[in-house]
Amino acid sequence: MLLDLTADPVDLTADLVNVPSVSGSEAELADAVHQALARQAPHLELARSGNTVLARTGLGRPSRVVLAGHLDTVPINGNLPLVRTGGGDTEVLHGCGTVDMKGGVAVMLSLAATVLAPRHDLTFVFYDCEEVEAARNGLGRVERELPEWLAGDLAVVCEPSNGVIEAGCQGTMRVEVRTEGRRAHTARAWMGVNAIHALGEALRRLTDYQPRQVDIDGCRYREGLQAVRVGGGVAGNVVPDEAVLAVNYRFAPDRTPAQAEAHLREVFDGFALTVTDHAAGALPGLTAPAAAELVAAAGGAPVAKLGWTDVARFAALGLPAVNFGPGDPTLAHTKEENVPAGQIRRCAEVLTRFVTDSATGADTGDH
Repeated sequence: MLLDLTADPVDLTADLVNVPSVSGSEAELADAVHQALARQAPHLELARSGNTVLARTGLGRPSRVVLAGHLDTVPINGNLPLVRTGGGDTEVLHGCGTVDMKGGVAVMLSLAATVLAPRHDLTFVFYDCEEVEAARNGLGRVERELPEWLAGDLAVVCEPSNGVIEAGCQGTMRVEVRTEGRRAHTARAWMGVNAIHALGEALRRLTDYQPRQVDIDGCRYREGLQAVRVGGGVAGNVVPDEAVLAVNYRFAPDRTPAQAEAHLREVFDGFALTVTDHAAGALPGLTAPAAAELVAAAGGAPVAKLGWTDVARFAALGLPAVNFGPGDPTLAHTKEENVPAGQIRRCAEVLTRFVTDSATGADTGDH
């Protein structure tokens, strides 16, 4: 299919949604995006890495903004083909990927084709396999193989954010708290030590735990520490000799993973603790000049991103990074995914204004 990148970004969203692109099966959509950019945006340099499509300007501007969005979706759940309801700015698009995140991808493609003289140089990254394990993420492959394509002064990840700027993101860490006991017959329980009972103190500490709230660049990050799984038991008549409590810690981006681990070892002092997974957060970086300009273009007050997104990958490369895109993130991955047409258009307008208006509101020319 040939995508029309100059169409209303709402119609472009509809076309993108109607091309299924479950993680690992993005080839058809990646081909369509690559073909459309080659034909309709000849001012851009293009590159390809697997099912990731990259495009950028080379105007020699003093700063560069990287815009990133993933092409893949979670598995379809009876929510394709696309359904459109209402009309005008009250229209709503329903279907897999409308929120996460083909509305954002449509906005990026619209900018790529229609903004010929941005005041920042622009890089567009349309990547694959975001919704699956991190090792397959297209951004990671680009970082390894084509790192120069991720260089810049600000990264905007067009993930759903209800059309407001969600700055940075929290880090996440998963740990296992283990206890050991001694097996015995439950009829002679005094001869054993119950490892499940020994988790009681760890659970009490979690119940009493007061997560901190941190203000960074005017954004409030609310930490969280929650038990997410309990395992143990041998048989119905055996005192168990081993138990495990899985805990997930969401920490503010002013903490490194090493500091987060040290904190959890304090919380669970006296217990055997193993880190099973972690990802660093990203500071909001809203005081960076390009980020401050985007905040001004968007209006309103930025809020903290309380989950983890790929802004953390850019932050690790030294770029301030924000989330900004159409769609309610609480609808992501649900059968009820839907996005208001007006929100798609507003995000396109905000980003167009951000990349074209100078401080005095004038375009830089060079068409």
